[in-house]
Amino acid sequence: MQKPAPPVHIVRPTRADARRNFDRLVETADALFVAQGTDVSFDEIARSAGVGSGTLYRHFPTRNALMTAVFWGRVEEQCAEAERLLDGPSADEALTTWLGKLIELTMRRGLAQALTAGRQDDASALFAACREALEQAAAPLLRRAQEEGTFREDLALSDLMAFAHTIALVAGHSEQGAAHAAQLLELLVSGLRRRNAAESG
Repeated sequence: MQKPAPPVHIVRPTRADARRNFDRLVETADALFVAQGTDVSFDEIARSAGVGSGTLYRHFPTRNALMTAVFWGRVEEQCAEAERLLDGPSADEALTTWLGKLIELTMRRGLAQALTAGRQDDASALFAACREALEQAAAPLLRRAQEEGTFREDLALSDLMAFAHTIALVAGHSEQGAAHAAQLLELLVSGLRRRNAAESG
């Protein structure tokens, strides 16, 4: 599976030491955004990453640039997970597991909301790139599950992604959160599986 291409405004350095700093800053910012919100200071991010503030600003001159890199990093991880799961023994389990992780990612709305509050053109381009990358990652998982006869053959990829997005939106506003998302995903997958017993009978 081809690695998704980042949006053009995410520029990763080619030099090894600069790339390490870039990755460390993205990883640190992601953790701090989750723990403290997207308003955490750049100084704290740099300090926690073990680099100077100047290094942070060289890679990410604006907060939006850093948030964009963090968001894209999550999408890349989700795509890589699809490739790992594709080699597993069960197509059904692989697709279900990946959908659960996608829903979990989508439920972390704080970063997406902060990006949307910035320049609309930039946010739209980023989300379009993310959607395309995630759909490309999901397609082989769905195709394998359909070929093995565990998921309905008439299930379109766009519909599957829409179902996952809807679950994330509903569960994200629920007091049960992740537990509610897991329950809804189980109900969804049960409905999308082929009724093998009835068809084979």
